[in-house]
Amino acid sequence: MFLRLLMESFRRQRRRKALAGLAILLGTTAVTAMLALATTIGDRIHKELATYGANIVVYPAADQLEVKIGGVDVKPVSGGAFLHESDLKKLRGIFWANNITGVSPELPVQVLGKTGTGADVDAAGTGLWFDHALSNGTSASGESALKTGAVTMHPWWKIAGVWPREDHTTAENAEVVVGSALAERLKVGAGDVIQVAGQPGNTSRAMTLHVVGVASTGDSLDNGLLLPLNAAQRIAGTPDAVRRIEVSARTKPEDAFARKDPDSLSPKLKEIWYCRPYANSIAYQIREAIPGARAEQIRQVEQSEGTVLKRISGLMWLISGAALLAAAFAVSAAMATTILERQAEIGLMRSLGASKTTVAMLFYAEAGLLAIFAGGLGYLAGSGLAAWLGARIFEGDGGVALHSLLIPVLFPVVVALALVVAIAGSTPAIRRALTTDPSAILRANV
Repeated sequence: MFLRLLMESFRRQRRRKALAGLAILLGTTAVTAMLALATTIGDRIHKELATYGANIVVYPAADQLEVKIGGVDVKPVSGGAFLHESDLKKLRGIFWANNITGVSPELPVQVLGKTGTGADVDAAGTGLWFDHALSNGTSASGESALKTGAVTMHPWWKIAGVWPREDHTTAENAEVVVGSALAERLKVGAGDVIQVAGQPGNTSRAMTLHVVGVASTGDSLDNGLLLPLNAAQRIAGTPDAVRRIEVSARTKPEDAFARKDPDSLSPKLKEIWYCRPYANSIAYQIREAIPGARAEQIRQVEQSEGTVLKRISGLMWLISGAALLAAAFAVSAAMATTILERQAEIGLMRSLGASKTTVAMLFYAEAGLLAIFAGGLGYLAGSGLAAWLGARIFEGDGGVALHSLLIPVLFPVVVALALVVAIAGSTPAIRRALTTDPSAILRANV
């Protein structure tokens, strides 16, 4: 009998049920979209802000040594200390290795030589990775290499031609890209060559640089040469050396705990600090991994990322709460109207011996079935909305496929929220109906 009454309720009051279901559907759609976006919003904001530069910089710790002579601070000569390129693979072995999305080592070198037309060249060169596969060097680990380099880290750079390839560097030849300002000054372009002169006492530094493109970076590099790191090391006579490393990493917004000195914390607190993806903790792990390195976060980039993420997350929670509250009010109004129309039915059930619990369970079962059905549809609609919003807001990542935002773990969460909304919205009307005397209801409907 209970099931029959339940089915008859849906058959006879389709309009009321449709209105309540629509309210739940709209609320769960908004919540699903916000939750689905929230699961990836951190990575996307990091990707967007990564175009403005790395958020961690690594350089030789020796450059920060204070040397005093006669009470006067004497700074070390620029370029006097180096890090080892071979140590960079250790970044793939730190605790937060998977949070590192980009690595770009640099080695400045002064290039002296002549162009193919005889023009003198005296320009600053920068050795870089352009398209490099960074791995920890152990194939048994099953770890995939990180494809990274300066081009990945600086997506706004433009090239007329192609970027240099480090696997084309030999003892005598290498590929090079000329900055746009220097290319205009030297009248060189793709296809030209630059003969690098060997230094006295070290003729192995002489090389032929083949120009494969003209780059526009929008900064001081437009006045210099961009060449593979291994070529710059050969010209400088410093094999395996790097001067500076830019690191881009997904991080947790900085808070007061993030700014603590880990060496001053207790072992338990230090472990907690170490296992949180703060920029400071990742920088700390980089210092541990690379001998002689000093790593620091670039606060301007890092704090901007944290501020934007915090504000967007707050807005998402506000939209989700407002959507659920509106759905609860709509369900409450629909249920109040339904109960008002079914007062005679309630009075008859009560007079025939049905308990208040039985009557309440009937209406709660109606609301629960409606919530499960509408919540399931809301999950699908919200996932589609999240994919559409992701494609519109983050156009640079090529859009987001629907299947990538169909997050299974969200389905029970969304359905549970739909049940909470339906039950919370129905409770006031059901309680009011159960407090009414059934005999008074029947007399009023005679």
